[in-house]
Amino acid sequence: MKKIILKDGREMTIRKAIRSDAPRMVKYVSVIGGESDNLTFGLNEFELTIDKEELIIESMNSKDNSTMIVAEIDGEIVSMISMSCGTRPRTRHVGEFGITVRKPYWSLGIGSEMIGYLIEWARGTNIIRKINLKVRSDNDKAIALYNKKGFKEEGVSTRDLYINGVFYDCIIMGLEID
Repeated sequence: MKKIILKDGREMTIRKAIRSDAPRMVKYVSVIGGESDNLTFGLNEFELTIDKEELIIESMNSKDNSTMIVAEIDGEIVSMISMSCGTRPRTRHVGEFGITVRKPYWSLGIGSEMIGYLIEWARGTNIIRKINLKVRSDNDKAIALYNKKGFKEEGVSTRDLYINGVFYDCIIMGLEID
């Protein structure tokens, strides 16, 4: 767990998700899909029940190379980041993460703090050696953040997203952490 003072003076707590977070996480996901076109899902497209979310949290927490992390301000979940790695010996050292931040909390440094927390967690596993991500090629703000955190562009996945009748490419980025 880590406490941080944000740019606006509010205190934020970053910590591993636990089973009792499931109702708030389901509510969070139902809102976040309508706040950005940079996600793999839109408003009401991510069907998730509290029971399913509890199982996902338990599954992630039972693995030594995967995690789900939440950030809270005054008891409200304002950001989530999760990373899943392979299960086989040849792939358990590498994983991909996804991150979201509620729109009212953009530009406060939350994304940077969450990614930094994830990188430190990954280093501490003594298992993970590479972190991957995909980002929409026109999401300049996110790409700049990932570059700042040390991620390198490794390729492009064309027509990776289809939103409102338009195809979008995604940039594949990676960070070697050892």
